[in-house]
Amino acid sequence: MHTSCKIIFMWFLLFVNANCCDAKNSGHVKNRETKSNGNRRSSRSLPQHSVVNLLMQSLSPDYVPSNPSDIFDILRDQYKLPKGLNAPLPEYDYIIVGAGSAGCVLASRLTEDPKVTVLLLEVGKPEMLLTDVPSVAPYFQNTDYAWPYYMEPQPGVCLGMINKRCYWPRGRAIGGTSVINYMIYTRGRPEEWDRIEAAGNYGWSYKDVLPYYMKSERAQLDGLENTPYRSKDGEMNVEFVKFRTPLINAFLEAGRILGHPTIDYNSPEELGFGYVQTTTLTGRRVSSAKAFLHPNKKRNNLHVMPMTTATKVLIDEAATAYGVEYVRNRLKSRVKARREIILSAGPIASPQLLMLSGIGPKDQLRRNGIPLIADLQVGQTLYDHITFPGLIFKLNVTNVSVNENRDATLKNVLEWIQYGDNVVASPGGVEGIGYIKTPVSDTPLPIPDIELISIGGSLVSDGGSTGSKAVRRGMRIRDHVFNKAYGSIDSTDTWSAFPMLLHPKSVGYLELKDSNPFSHPRMYGNYLTDPKDVATFVASIRHIQALAATPPFQKFGAKLHRAEYPDCKDLQFDSDEYWECAVRTLTATLHHQIATCRMGPEEDPMAVVDPELRVYGVKNLRVVDSSVIPNTVSVHTHAPAVMIGEKAADMIKASWR
Repeated sequence: MHTSCKIIFMWFLLFVNANCCDAKNSGHVKNRETKSNGNRRSSRSLPQHSVVNLLMQSLSPDYVPSNPSDIFDILRDQYKLPKGLNAPLPEYDYIIVGAGSAGCVLASRLTEDPKVTVLLLEVGKPEMLLTDVPSVAPYFQNTDYAWPYYMEPQPGVCLGMINKRCYWPRGRAIGGTSVINYMIYTRGRPEEWDRIEAAGNYGWSYKDVLPYYMKSERAQLDGLENTPYRSKDGEMNVEFVKFRTPLINAFLEAGRILGHPTIDYNSPEELGFGYVQTTTLTGRRVSSAKAFLHPNKKRNNLHVMPMTTATKVLIDEAATAYGVEYVRNRLKSRVKARREIILSAGPIASPQLLMLSGIGPKDQLRRNGIPLIADLQVGQTLYDHITFPGLIFKLNVTNVSVNENRDATLKNVLEWIQYGDNVVASPGGVEGIGYIKTPVSDTPLPIPDIELISIGGSLVSDGGSTGSKAVRRGMRIRDHVFNKAYGSIDSTDTWSAFPMLLHPKSVGYLELKDSNPFSHPRMYGNYLTDPKDVATFVASIRHIQALAATPPFQKFGAKLHRAEYPDCKDLQFDSDEYWECAVRTLTATLHHQIATCRMGPEEDPMAVVDPELRVYGVKNLRVVDSSVIPNTVSVHTHAPAVMIGEKAADMIKASWR
């Protein structure tokens, strides 16, 4: 098939999918073992690289369409100003900067009152058809739907990454990071939220935040939605992934053998393992934009402006925020707010915009020539969840794990379009979540220190001579490092579990590079600077090895692959020292940065916002996103950000009632 014909055909399939997204699946779970090997092998493979090349051509900032008008715009959602407006109004009640996980919720809730006007500014563009496909989530780390942030060089971490720097992609789209993430829905433990409130943050205990989690949730979880802590009435769908390999059942059974019950891991009652819960509907991504913004975009009082960069919050001599300066189509403009400015630009852009506006550490602002308005510790606390993706187990049974070369078939694409329940619906191969407390943990509370992410494959599942290698490239792993460590098992059947460090003792920070709003800030993760973080990782690796040694995994002949890393060649394989070196070689973020606009009581010297998310020292200015979370929580941050948007909407309404 000619290359152009391949692309046209694939776009046709995706266009058909756009018109079939109301189709419902049959409610069954489709297991890999229910398919015969013969059927799988007889499926006609998609043309080599067609899906990947198509995606990259459509989304890459380097892509230049043959038609200068960019025909791919017809596949993206559209957000136009109402009533034929070509420019925003000069003044609104509220201006929200950032249409991410929290910003979309906030815009939707505030405009429920038709008398209230809201302007929502977003630097990214609307999502498109391919962002709906869960299995291609890894590809979006390399497109212009992601901010290409890099952590500043740090000795002793990310040694196997390009230029030995950690890559921190963040969402740049209407929908924010919820357009490019792995769609995992987690809430955190009750004790974690309770200790946030106990630190002086009134209204943020578990009993306070639970109603806001439930408000937005529309759960379809095989009966779990009927429990008192779940909801069926919200806008954001939460479901189990219908496609499962046999490896997830091995993971859950192995967990039970080691004392981890199979549960709803979002249950407040106990720790355990469970099937992954995702923000998807019939196997298609449900971003914050799709859940909250798209259904309401025709409201006359909601104006959305994509591809618009906010460069400064305007603050008068009385320290009152009154407007936003922004750049759109290379033109600088200003817009005013009658009530409030709300920053929902995320844990990197929100603190950057505060500092550009004169709110931040006074010495740093002085160095960059920015007049000081409020001396606050903006950006001086930064926590992140990191993982080690390199613990891989070889299997002696074929066709049991996900594999891009086998699974990229016309049959699978057509089946997903019709039912949404096959491997195309798998969120980057993630199948299960497990919470554990390692022996390193020193808290008596039922709070885990590690989350295990069970994969129906591993880093090598997208490899081989025809594979896209999207996951390893999304992490920026150097080719020679990867090939030396994993080349011998590339594109074979494997299993892995990613250990996520939930409560790092190491604390990072960020600061301005300069006063240019188009420069990226300097970000310092300070990963693994506390020895306890290293010890926790090593303990988690031992626990995963124990899982793999149980009969459920030995049924597949699970055997630890001996990876060779350049900086670890003199260390004894499988020693604690070897694993520390391995973790320092493949140190990867899971994109959960928090606390850069830390919430806290007035007496907290590191606090940027109060418990009602109002910026200290400045009137009519709030921050509403994951940057306000003051301490680490056992979460993937999309669901908490949505909850924060829900709670903030009620607080803002109460302030102006």
